Amino acid sequence: MPGSTEVNQQRMSKMTQLLEASLSPFELLIQDDSHLHAGHAGSQSGLGHFMVKIKSEKFEGLLPLKRHQLVYQALGDMMKTDIHALAIKAS
Repeated sequence: MPGSTEVNQQRMSKMTQLLEASLSPFELLIQDDSHLHAGHAGSQSGLGHFMVKIKSEKFEGLLPLKRHQLVYQALGDMMKTDIHALAIKAS
């Protein structure tokens, strides 16, 4: 079933791989918040709601907007195919 815990575990694994490959974080936490959005339009589509806390030397000297853009770039097509909402805490 789309949006299930198992599907979102697979999504988080792929997100981890992509973020590690692109940003080499020294701290990375990905949390599935989909259960908090049950009944929400994005939830009904089967896409996930996630929170990413990431710390990387590649963010040094960058404004928060640019940090977020780097996260979105690293996740690529997942932002269209797997992720409905993404909260980012990047430093």
